[in-house]
Amino acid sequence: MEEKLQFMIDELEAAKAEKRYINIRTMHSPADGWMVVDGKRVLNMCTNNYLGLANHPELKQAAKDAIDAWGVGPGAVRTIAGTQQLHIDCERRMAEFKHVEASMLVQSGFCANQAVLPPLVGRDRATGAQDAIFSDRLNHASIIDGARLSGAKIIVYEHCDPADLEAKIQEHLPNFRRGLMVTDGVFSMDGDVAPLDKLYEVAARHGVLTMVDDAHGEGVLGQGRGIVSHFGLEGKFDVEIGTLSKAFGVMGGVIAGKQVVIDYIRQKARPNLFSSALTPADTAACMASITYVEQHPELVQKLWDNAEYFKKGIRDLGIDTGHTETPIVPVMLGDVKLAKAFSAKLFEYGIFAMALGFPTVPEGAARIRTMNTAAHTREDLDFALEVFAKVARELGVI
Repeated sequence: MEEKLQFMIDELEAAKAEKRYINIRTMHSPADGWMVVDGKRVLNMCTNNYLGLANHPELKQAAKDAIDAWGVGPGAVRTIAGTQQLHIDCERRMAEFKHVEASMLVQSGFCANQAVLPPLVGRDRATGAQDAIFSDRLNHASIIDGARLSGAKIIVYEHCDPADLEAKIQEHLPNFRRGLMVTDGVFSMDGDVAPLDKLYEVAARHGVLTMVDDAHGEGVLGQGRGIVSHFGLEGKFDVEIGTLSKAFGVMGGVIAGKQVVIDYIRQKARPNLFSSALTPADTAACMASITYVEQHPELVQKLWDNAEYFKKGIRDLGIDTGHTETPIVPVMLGDVKLAKAFSAKLFEYGIFAMALGFPTVPEGAARIRTMNTAAHTREDLDFALEVFAKVARELGVI
């Protein structure tokens, strides 16, 4: 092996020795309540398919019809020759669904954060004037990466703490050209919800731009419309970031908000300028999913009923579920080796739920993150609780 690659070998060996190496399982069936994983049929408590739509026949038919009508790819970036009528229709439907003036499709939720942050804040090349981003300590990696790309000064406030946000704004904002407050809506590792109403009050008081990444809130909170609707802030928040790959079951990212904001970002967002548009199949399936969620509010209710039932069952076993307020239910174990052993035992007994450790979560905070969905039956959840109890006893967790 070439000497220049030795650092990779050393790091991979260290990751394996410290149980940090990620062993990727292979799915042999569509995302659903039950799946075939590495050749074994298991109860799926691992994907973000909150409403069970990833394998829904209406969405699949919409994708097939779009391929027949529009082909398999747009063939260009949005700003040259890649904007199809499908994209315009889907953006209009998403804006209507979220009760905002406008929306914009990009390739993924990750891309959406990278698309939005650099145009909104940064550093003026001519004058050197810099902007500030006020970012929650536990914000998603895509927000962190987008913030770094922007060139703005990143100022971290304590997790879900409006008082600390205000203190940081008061201390730092006078030194910068403008400020932006950004937070996750639902924090994906812990399942807690940002106090968006209080954060908005602080930002509005100081004239700071507001942005929320609602990846795990869309389809889940606010009757499915997301965290901004949940807190009654429709029309007030400047930018909402979402993904169509979780509750909506498809693929793609969405940027939603005021018309002037979307028009501005559309002109400047690099994923919009330099990467091919979303495929016709994805775009049509996204539209079908939005319509289906709108027409079937019982899906969101079933998701929450399942989540509360499972959460209570896990807590009744004496297992710590952290600070979750959503269908994300972390089984807090602390030690990464224990978490990996727990996940392996679950899989042996028929449940697919992965262990998460550093750097995905802080060191010493390893866990099994379980994801509840509307695709699960009450019998599925009873089976899951029996297996979790069995594994927890075998490994000395309870």
